[in-house]
Amino acid sequence: MLDFPRWKTISISIILLLGVLFSIPSFLPEKTLNNLPSFMQAKVNLGLDLAGGSHLLLEADIDDLRKTQLTTMEKTVRTAMNGERGPDDDIAIGELATEGGKISFLIRDQAQLDDARDRLFSQTQGAAMTGQRDWDIDIIDTSRIVMTPTAAGQTQAVADAMDSARDIIDKRVNDLGTREPTIIRQGNDRVVVQVPGLQDPSELKELIGKTARLEFRMVDPNADPAEAAAGRVPVGSEIVPYAEGEGSGATFEVLRRQVMISGEQLINAKQSFDPQSNEPVVSISFDSGGSSTFAKVTAQNVGKRFAMVLDGKVLSAPSINEPILGGSAQISGSFSVASANALAISLRSGALPVKMAVVEERTVTPELGADSIRKGAIAGIIATVAVLTLMIVVYGRFGIYANVALVFNVFLIIAIMAAFNATLTLPGIAGFVLTIGAAVDANVLINERIREELKRGRKIYQAIDLGYSEASRAIFDANVTNVIAAALMFWFGSGPIKGFAVVLTIGIITSVFTAVTVTRMFVAHWLRTNRPTTINI
Repeated sequence: MLDFPRWKTISISIILLLGVLFSIPSFLPEKTLNNLPSFMQAKVNLGLDLAGGSHLLLEADIDDLRKTQLTTMEKTVRTAMNGERGPDDDIAIGELATEGGKISFLIRDQAQLDDARDRLFSQTQGAAMTGQRDWDIDIIDTSRIVMTPTAAGQTQAVADAMDSARDIIDKRVNDLGTREPTIIRQGNDRVVVQVPGLQDPSELKELIGKTARLEFRMVDPNADPAEAAAGRVPVGSEIVPYAEGEGSGATFEVLRRQVMISGEQLINAKQSFDPQSNEPVVSISFDSGGSSTFAKVTAQNVGKRFAMVLDGKVLSAPSINEPILGGSAQISGSFSVASANALAISLRSGALPVKMAVVEERTVTPELGADSIRKGAIAGIIATVAVLTLMIVVYGRFGIYANVALVFNVFLIIAIMAAFNATLTLPGIAGFVLTIGAAVDANVLINERIREELKRGRKIYQAIDLGYSEASRAIFDANVTNVIAAALMFWFGSGPIKGFAVVLTIGIITSVFTAVTVTRMFVAHWLRTNRPTTINI
């Protein structure tokens, strides 16, 4: 146990040196930090309760999600009725109706009814593990199929939509350049967003609140404006209002309900300027499938009008003068550079599967965080001084070794947190202070075991060797249980609880390393150099 070859001493020394080196950036001001090499710029970020910032609680519009479910299933039905082997394999259907949360349509040839139902069954079987169906399929009046979403299917759709919404919100917030946002689900239909350092959440709210559901749909040329104004439109079409400030006097367009291409097929979106008017626009490009569809649809509808629809509002409805090839298009409107950039971010990150509304908003001032940091620092200093003093008084030289290891332990914790770009919260400071107190537990066990062995008449080298080897087993067992508890807190907890668990876990690992391995190295080199005949412990 006390045999320390040169390579082991060098390895431990390098680890300690790196710990000190990579913990330093966390103590430097931002201006100084930016002048360091990029590999030295990692630092521990402060959480919302320490740095101040914005807290938003978002709630999903479940009714909007139900409508989206119907629209998606409508597309699925149309695709399923188009045969894979060409037109001869198609199943002719009447106009689809989506009233009362259900989808209904007529099968024109009753001989194809069973085939149609089989195709729909394969598209609505739900999760394989549950064996439950997402939609019930019924046949009415011998030739009409009615599809009704099941309770299990709706529950799963909400869960999937909320997971997707959380990921998309995360992308949007990070594209704003903010540091270490906390984005977690709360309950079945809510998402919590916390952004440290952001004092004005207006831009954040606007960005997150935008669903960014982009659609390209054909304008119905058969619609009578007078009839449309009275709310009567041809079958298969609907009235879609213009976005505020758009339309050049018109308030709505009558559009075909079928979407010819959607934002799901976008591969990029960026803010740019119209080469003719120099107005801010959003340039978009489609994937290969979207490019092919866009080219085909525009080639078939030259001279007709199509509309760009964003979140259920028409941005513009230009005429198709020629086929649009190359998979690129331009979204124009009453944009500023900031709003065009925000839209580009929203489109790049993907459309939210459900509308999200802000139901709670809080702003934490930096002054409150500064006070928390000050009190946490005071608590940490008091705890550290008390522990250092006690170890020196009780264990003498061995207490000094434990104190030096404790200082290195603090540096290692900060360095590891910086390497993982972790966020330090107020509970994290509590975990930090707790780690300082608990870090010397291992040394207390080791030193007390050495005392016992000396009282039994062991020689110095044998007593120290047995003290470290025997106490290490108890130290390992005790800290494994602590890590398990921290892991459970991280797994089942949220926000602050996770922060506490992360700091506690890192502290446990580093404290075992410094308290056992590092102090053993110090003791081994002291014994080798001085060869004492007696020790005071």
